[in-house]
Amino acid sequence: QVQLVESGGGLVQAGGSLRLSCAASGSIISYNAMAWYRQAPGKQRELVAGIRRGGQTNYADSVKGRFTISRDIAKNTVYLHMNSLKPEDTAVYYCNAEDWGLDYWGQGTQVTVSS
Repeated sequence: QVQLVESGGGLVQAGGSLRLSCAASGSIISYNAMAWYRQAPGKQRELVAGIRRGGQTNYADSVKGRFTISRDIAKNTVYLHMNSLKPEDTAVYYCNAEDWGLDYWGQGTQVTVSS
């Protein structure tokens, strides 16, 4: 059973930074890809950033240049470095692992950006 545990969320002022962490129960390179999604109140969950097994990354247009996804394979952890945060980044952020068509999710961590 895949377990993903997020941490690092919180309240930050606009322009500030946060780093989210996602600790996986297994080797993160055993999954096809890992990603961060977010869901704001009343909105659909959306992809923020992803990293494939080979290290290729992709980002939502709204976060390009501000967010960076990275990983520490030895620690089985994926990170989301968030800079220049905006109020519209406020959401619950979820870690995702995709493995041969199956999706696994963490419990989510709240990020609130005040103006």
